[in-house]
Amino acid sequence: MCLFGYIRPKIPELKVREYDQYKGIYCSLCKCMGKEYGIASRFALSYDSTFLVLLMLGLEKDCTPFHAGKCVFNPLKKCNYCTSGEVHFRFAAGLTVMMTYRKIRDDIADAGFWGKLKAYLVLPLVAGANKKAAQKYPVLAQILEETIATQTQVEKGDDLCPDACAEPTAQMLAQTFALLAPNEESLTRILQSFGYFLGKWVYMIDAADDMEKDIRENAFNPFVLKLGLSKESIQEEIKQAKTYCNESLNAVLSQVIGSYHLLDIYHFEPIIHNIIFEGLPQMQKELLFEKENHNVGSI
Repeated sequence: MCLFGYIRPKIPELKVREYDQYKGIYCSLCKCMGKEYGIASRFALSYDSTFLVLLMLGLEKDCTPFHAGKCVFNPLKKCNYCTSGEVHFRFAAGLTVMMTYRKIRDDIADAGFWGKLKAYLVLPLVAGANKKAAQKYPVLAQILEETIATQTQVEKGDDLCPDACAEPTAQMLAQTFALLAPNEESLTRILQSFGYFLGKWVYMIDAADDMEKDIRENAFNPFVLKLGLSKESIQEEIKQAKTYCNESLNAVLSQVIGSYHLLDIYHFEPIIHNIIFEGLPQMQKELLFEKENHNVGSI
């Protein structure tokens, strides 16, 4: 996934059993990342990659059992761990590591002085894990590299509307989700569509989230360019821009939901439903209209 942390549940609406299952998948992915790529890789764990595992497990017809264990960070804390689906956890762990490495490279290229310095310091910790993950998942690594190259071309081109700028990320998730069911043509097409619109939503909400910061820093942002915003823009213009962003996101979210309805989810459907129908809209509301009181909840 895109590792922005936007694809998360609305935790107060989850039942206790559902929340425990979600935490169990989160903790199992954390454990897998440490085992596969070292302790430092666990800091890259995100809600987005947890959702990916949740979806992969949900598409399986076999049940996913859990067992009690101790937290790898805090031995005094008890956790639940999945006892199946190891291939899915490894896939998500590899994707998370490779996406994190590319995010750091992007910061080196585009961030300010302190952002670049931080990225340079962290890069050696991730480079080895990225190389290992790329060797395990070469197709996935190629998809990510092509996405970065395409994104750079798009942002240097003439068509800088939000839809055009979101296209590389949308295509990246479409291709990634297609890898989840390579031998089932019908399911592959549905997953491609679902991944495409979800990727588009993630790119656009990240741009909307960064809009005010990018105005201050004079950084690239498709919504800022689309709406002609600048440091001289008054608060009323910013407010109207946020409303426009929310409407654009709602349009994409309706397509995410349409694709989701075509999927047969065998397990964890209430949690996945919560994320799509409540978590994503809640992120829009909090980031665009309640950012000063941002308190989504944590694991």
